[in-house]
Amino acid sequence: MDNPNSRPLLPLWAATPVAAAAGLALDLASPPLGWWPLAFVSVVLALATLMGRSIGGALLVGTMFGVVFYFTHLVWVGEFLGPVPWIALAGLEAVLFGLGAIPITLAYRWTARFRARGPGQLVGIPLLVAGLWATREVGMGAWPYSGFPWARLGMTQVEGPLPQLASWTGVTGLSFFLAAVCAALLQWLRAGGIRFPRGAFSTAAGVLLLVAVPQFPTTDAGTFTVGWVQGNGPAGYFDDRLPGDMLAAQTTTTEPLMGQPMDLIVWPEGSVDSDPLTASATAAVLDRLVRDAGAPLLVNAATTRGADVFNTSLLWSADPADRQWHDKVNPVPFGEYVPDRWFYELLAPDLVGLIQREYTPGTNPPLMKVGNVGVGLAICFDVIYDTVIWDSARAGAQLYVFQTNNADFRGTDENIQQLAFARMRAIETGRTVVNVSTVGTSQVIAPDGATIDSIGVDIAANRVTTVPLRSGLTPAVVVGPWVTGTLPVSVIVALGALGLLHRGRLRGTADHSDRRPKQRRGPQAARAIGDRDAT
Repeated sequence: MDNPNSRPLLPLWAATPVAAAAGLALDLASPPLGWWPLAFVSVVLALATLMGRSIGGALLVGTMFGVVFYFTHLVWVGEFLGPVPWIALAGLEAVLFGLGAIPITLAYRWTARFRARGPGQLVGIPLLVAGLWATREVGMGAWPYSGFPWARLGMTQVEGPLPQLASWTGVTGLSFFLAAVCAALLQWLRAGGIRFPRGAFSTAAGVLLLVAVPQFPTTDAGTFTVGWVQGNGPAGYFDDRLPGDMLAAQTTTTEPLMGQPMDLIVWPEGSVDSDPLTASATAAVLDRLVRDAGAPLLVNAATTRGADVFNTSLLWSADPADRQWHDKVNPVPFGEYVPDRWFYELLAPDLVGLIQREYTPGTNPPLMKVGNVGVGLAICFDVIYDTVIWDSARAGAQLYVFQTNNADFRGTDENIQQLAFARMRAIETGRTVVNVSTVGTSQVIAPDGATIDSIGVDIAANRVTTVPLRSGLTPAVVVGPWVTGTLPVSVIVALGALGLLHRGRLRGTADHSDRRPKQRRGPQAARAIGDRDAT
């Protein structure tokens, strides 16, 4: 007998545009618009399109969701290099998203015989589906070429009232709970909705968890005064500039700060356009600034050591023996280096030829000591990689400095989307974030995610801000690696076990059918068979 739970909720011709609408809703829920309630609408619609689908159907509707979401959300990728990189990245992400829809469809198929109003349907399936959603995010954030963990369900909540849970679970955990609430709501509606009020327990529990859990408290560790400078220099890839123009723009904007009490001065990524470790004239400018300011200067430049080139943050102090540096951990593929260059030069030689410098991944810790204060670091897109943030927190960071260069994406959503990650990192770790851009937007963000001070886009400006320091580790920092490592393994094992049980049940049903006794046929049936055989 056909099980109603195994039937599609929507025919394929309807599921495809619904999936497209769900993809658009997720983009609208994300920064810069940040209409966060639409994230719940998006996930519910996306899951509804996957129920009862074939593998091919799941791939189709999942990819349709991905196409609409990623091509809309990442349109800024083509701002300065044209449509090819945008189409390549958004297309790859859409296909990977579609492939990740197949396990969710299989989870619904292999649990279709669970009792409609039982705990398996109302609790077990939502947890499994949420785990598969989060696992897809983890996988896409790690592969290929170090992955692209940019667009994540949990990030839709940074503008809303629900991001505090990230301090307990990390962004992946927040994505898991959001997806679980949506999946539980869908299962309750299928089980009867308002006619079955007891079935809403798991949905209500999930919503209560999202709403009621406060941010994990970190410990007050004093204050720290930071001077931060947005020089608005010619930092874009195709900006007209001469050697030293960036250094001059930052220096000019910094000089009014001289004489103010500061513990540290911060410049953005790409703020020094020559290697101060080898260019004596550049080193002399930095020496003068730190001497006049009476505080060390955190700058960023391309540095060369042997045959390797690094994207490097340098803590420049008056005493050369006290200087420290950190190299970017995850250089951007096709931006800061070209993986498998020989292959991609065959496909797009002109575009690939624009990327002359090949940055080497850094291996030194994302932490510097300014006196007794630990300063955690992330250079530009390293802010989206969880391990960079967690490593510095565990190493003793009491505040964060994120240096970035958004000049190639002026006037696009990239700036605000990246800034949202900076805000989420403040909430996740319970620490102040000083996010400094070459051309804006630059902000100082409090440990609870609130904006303390800001400099808008395309403005040369400086600020001096006294910020709170924090010590102690949030659960997100402690359990985050466990969540991103164990959750995917657990849900894959659970899905595999369900698949084996489903296969065994089908085999048992087939064997039972084969053992069913044959019905005796009467004389009329025998004559009919004889006539048929004769014919």
